[in-house]
Amino acid sequence: VQLQASGGGLVQAGDSLRLSCVGSGRTNWITGWFRQSPGKERELLAHITWNLGTTYYADSVKGRFTISRDRAKNTVYLQMNDMKPQDTGIYYCAARSSAGSYNTWGQGTQVTVSS
Repeated sequence: VQLQASGGGLVQAGDSLRLSCVGSGRTNWITGWFRQSPGKERELLAHITWNLGTTYYADSVKGRFTISRDRAKNTVYLQMNDMKPQDTGIYYCAARSSAGSYNTWGQGTQVTVSS
């Protein structure tokens, strides 16, 4: 299984951006979006269960980011609104089974937010 992440770019503070992760649709899978910012540990931002669409958000993005899935397109999205310079980093999507750890990763996509 391969995950393909895309949608990164350079935006200004307050702008929006949508990331896509293709290939993440499997029964009982959970797909997460992570961020690796300079000098910081990789952080789980949000995840969604493929079956029920149950979501989780880190406090740092709650209310600004929305994770969703499109079953027909086998894709998980991360809609990012009201972006801030601290959102800058490399964004990765990853998947795991409901009882496992994240062991399937996509390549990163760079997001840069200028002030």
